[in-house]
Amino acid sequence: MDMLQDFYEAALDTERYISNLKGRGKRIIGYLCSYTPEEIIFAAGLHPLRLFGTKGAVTLADAHMQSYTCSLARGILEDALAGRLDFLDGAVFPHTCDTIQRLSDIWRLNTRFPFFADVVLPVKLDTESARQYMEDVLRRFKNDLEGNLKLKISDAALERAVETYNRIRNCLGILYKLRSAHPEILAGDDIYAIVKGSMIMDREYVAERLPALIETLHETEPVEDSGKKRIILSGSICDQPALYTIFEKAGGVIVWDDLCTGSRYFDGSISTEGDPIAAIANRYLERSICPAKHLSNTIRGERLIDLVRDHRADGVVFLLMKFCDPHDFDYPYLKSFLDKEGVPSMLLEIEDQLPSEGQLLTRFETFIHMV
Repeated sequence: MDMLQDFYEAALDTERYISNLKGRGKRIIGYLCSYTPEEIIFAAGLHPLRLFGTKGAVTLADAHMQSYTCSLARGILEDALAGRLDFLDGAVFPHTCDTIQRLSDIWRLNTRFPFFADVVLPVKLDTESARQYMEDVLRRFKNDLEGNLKLKISDAALERAVETYNRIRNCLGILYKLRSAHPEILAGDDIYAIVKGSMIMDREYVAERLPALIETLHETEPVEDSGKKRIILSGSICDQPALYTIFEKAGGVIVWDDLCTGSRYFDGSISTEGDPIAAIANRYLERSICPAKHLSNTIRGERLIDLVRDHRADGVVFLLMKFCDPHDFDYPYLKSFLDKEGVPSMLLEIEDQLPSEGQLLTRFETFIHMV
């Protein structure tokens, strides 16, 4: 689809896109986690950029991180040390897992970007003290941006940022629902490019483009249901568009996901009433959580079952990044919820490089046959 060309270009050649943005005078702030307060970065006139790590060999990072560290952290450090992230004006590290906490220290000691910030958000989110602590951390981050980069973030700028991000998140949610209802309306790699592009491209541009895309899809003649098995993808990140294509070749279709580079990224909206910092904090307390946060002992399992029911899924594929401890610890508990409900599941453990297409196709075909 021609309307998606710019999303594909940004998703597949991020360095080129950001270099062009940098050439137009934008200052770029990298981040590693969906708990990064992008609205505050955006309100400061800066450009938030989700970092995904290298697709090449990791050599320089090995001097600083063990080989049993997740490939995302090692890959991002590799890119920084190799100079492939020199366009950055800084980076933000929300402390959502031990690896990111340690990467934060290594980054601070071994890189020389102008801005650096740790954002240590609460883990337990179901208390009033957590709400107050969340707000305090976000206000401190706002002050750090203002002080270190010599700028001012007004409430009016924060309100505009909230409105922009609400539009983007709402549109991504609509696109996901459209594809759940009519899986053939967009290919899997299309939805991948849209979501990843939304984390890379100029947010004002994204907020303008997505409604036009939705309008075009609404006007598209519905395609007859192919009868492919409906699958939900669960895990941390997915930076592998080939997975969607191979799954579709195997006779399945990803109708929804529970990923921090997917539905968890756009889940929840921010109130436009009252203090914008408090409103941003409230969304973090109320949105779907990842294994690094706590609301109750059962909420993630219950949410996964709800997703299966809401989207009439035939099965769940757990896409786990190797050595990602929070999701590895979470997997047996989530699988037990699915087993109890009779929902088939499959575990696929990956790094930044995928196994061969033939190997994946065989595994996916076997799973599709089973469901």
